[in-house]
Amino acid sequence: MAVRKLKPTSPGQRQRIAPTFEEITASKPYKPLLAPIKKTGGRNAFGHRAMRYIGGGHKRRYRLIDFYRDKFDVEATVLTIEYDPNRTARIALIEYTDGEKSYIIAPSGLKVGQTVVSGTAVAPEVGNTMPLSSIPVGTIVHAIELRPRGGAELARSAGTYAQLLARDSKYATLKLPSGEMRMVLVNCLATIGSVSNADHMNTNLGKAGRHRWLGRRPRVRGVVMNPVDHPMGGGEGRSSGGHPRSRNGLLAKGKKTRDKKKHSNRLIISRKK
Repeated sequence: MAVRKLKPTSPGQRQRIAPTFEEITASKPYKPLLAPIKKTGGRNAFGHRAMRYIGGGHKRRYRLIDFYRDKFDVEATVLTIEYDPNRTARIALIEYTDGEKSYIIAPSGLKVGQTVVSGTAVAPEVGNTMPLSSIPVGTIVHAIELRPRGGAELARSAGTYAQLLARDSKYATLKLPSGEMRMVLVNCLATIGSVSNADHMNTNLGKAGRHRWLGRRPRVRGVVMNPVDHPMGGGEGRSSGGHPRSRNGLLAKGKKTRDKKKHSNRLIISRKK
């Protein structure tokens, strides 16, 4: 995965830095693994706007991703590497020896024709899924479960990974992409390698219209609103502002919002920076 700088043939192209898509091997998705997506426009069941700055965007279909990888000791061959409009990472279509197909998050370096497998006694190679109890200490992993057989929850977006630092009889210690160090049960599954499309962070959409195609409406700063709309609004000229707050009045810019009594606090060794 790489990025390319486009020639400034228009104002929208001048700033744009686009992905090359050189790793993509299929232009159309596998239809049996598609599902419809209903757009909400940020509205809840009552039709009230619950989330601002959402609406429009190109129509999409959801790719059914296998976050469980619980088909143990059955080899699967990578058929294609595909673009997924619903996530930053690339996805891979794999076919098991019994003929079943599924989508997985494509790790960096995965190639068409390569074989991947899940199990406790498999080699710690890119794309293979193993319990943390079987993975060598120091290995880079992604798509990590928080609860045994609960499906991958950690390190799923483009370029992310966690490192297995230590392990005892019950818990493994992981360093997460945020810098947080936490313990996860050793019988949780994780996939070897880092997530593909690491250059996603270097892209630039180039123009407001491209944001609109993704379903993102213009975001308005609180200080330019009226007092009825935001705690930081109002005032003459640029005199408005005050302590940075959210629209609900909660302090922004660094106030910790995590519940002090949350049950999983005991599993966190050190918080993110």
